[in-house]
This record gives sequence, C-alpha cells and structure tokens, in this order.
Amino acid sequence: MKNTIMAAALSAVVLSSMPALAQPASGAQANLEPPNVQEFDKRMAQAQENMKKMQEQMDKINQTQDPEARQKLLQEHWATMQNNMQLMHGMWGPGGGMGCCMGGPGMGPGMTMGPMMGWGHMGGYYSTLTPEQQRQRQYMMDQYMPMQQMMMDHMMRHQQYMWMR
Repeated sequence: MKNTIMAAALSAVVLSSMPALAQPASGAQANLEPPNVQEFDKRMAQAQENMKKMQEQMDKINQTQDPEARQKLLQEHWATMQNNMQLMHGMWGPGGGMGCCMGGPGMGPGMTMGPMMGWGHMGGYYSTLTPEQQRQRQYMMDQYMPMQQMMMDHMMRHQQYMWMR
C-alpha cells in the first residue's frame, strides 16, 4: 500500500513539471497568464528553505540507529516533502501551465489532461509572450527543474528508508 502511495506521489511530482500535459478542452482557448517572476522567486525561496529542512531531516534519519526514532523522523520528512510539493505546484500561478496535474490548480480554464504529444496547444501562449517574458519563463524553468530533481531524490531516499524497517 505504501509503495503504491509513494509511486503515485512520485508520478504526481514528475507529471506536475510537464506543461505538455495540459491541453485546451474541445476547442477551448487556453487562458494562460504571462510569467510573474517576483511571485515565483518568493515561492522558490520558500521551497529552498523547505529543501534545507528536508536535508537536515534526512541527515538525522541517516544518523539514527533507533527504528522508532527513524520512523518519527521519516513522518516529519514526509510532511515537509508534501508541504514543498504543494508549494511547488503553485509556483507557476493560476493558468501557468505548470501547476498541479489532473486538471487541478494551475491549469487554465477549459484545460484537461491529454496525451504527452508535444507543445502544439502551448504555441498560442508562447507566441503571445514578449521576448522579455520568454526569458523570464526560461529563467523560471532553469530554477524549477533542479528543485524538481532534488524533490525526486528525496522521495527516492525516503522510500529506501521505508523499505529498511
């Protein structure tokens, strides 16, 4: 059961970073907003603080020999990780194309899940961005993807410790 939950959570993290999943529903026009770098930076700073806390928790998990203490630390780590995932889902703002998967927050109005078939549905969005907005979007991606990788690493390490019980 826990492995299924972990796999689902891991999949959600991976899918949340893939803007190609959101497609306008049956001809509906995607209502995506230009990037808001200031809000993104604010959330990124919060996420980095959470990552620091997660690393400290993982260091404590590595050092403990007591199975009960390790279990408590793992629960704390999981809670921090969940908090960070929620924070990361909201980084792109409403309709930003990078929010929660499955049609949740961050998806533009009229948007649904679709096959991972490329960027065809995003062409209209990117063509409306100014060169400066495109640079901002790239900056945001450049900051977000390493954070996403760190989250994946923590999930994998967490799962390894869960198996050690």
